[in-house]
Amino acid sequence: MRQFICPACGAANRTPDDKDPLAAKCGRCGEPLFSAHPVEVNAKALGAHRASTKGAAVLVDVWAPWCGPCRAMAPQFAAAAARLQPDVRLLKLNSEAEPQAAGELGVSGIPALLLFRDGRAIARTAGAMSADQIVAWTRQALAPAQARAQSGG
Repeated sequence: MRQFICPACGAANRTPDDKDPLAAKCGRCGEPLFSAHPVEVNAKALGAHRASTKGAAVLVDVWAPWCGPCRAMAPQFAAAAARLQPDVRLLKLNSEAEPQAAGELGVSGIPALLLFRDGRAIARTAGAMSADQIVAWTRQALAPAQARAQSGG
């Protein structure tokens, strides 16, 4: 059983393992749980996704509107979303609008990618990347966690 947060209303939704999460709709508001795009979040929504996403990872792009590399990476991050979902929920946190949240995450340079599994940070990197690089970096960072889960450790 996987659990995802609805990007529209913030409700936690469980999806059975034998059903495609990409086709799932929120039990509260009826909106799709996934689109082919990252979800814009504030600090509260980021906390909900980190705490309540089960059976999948959360990848956060910390960015700012004034940051040229961040703007250049935005379409690449969106392209990566279509390739990584539903195994990874992609979120975007605007560090200008949410400076306290970015600070709590320990972000010192943007764009920054932070990968979470079961609420804990398991990898981070900074700097603009292509969609292929984002996907490869994410899958490489998740490989040890997935191997542990499969071995029962």
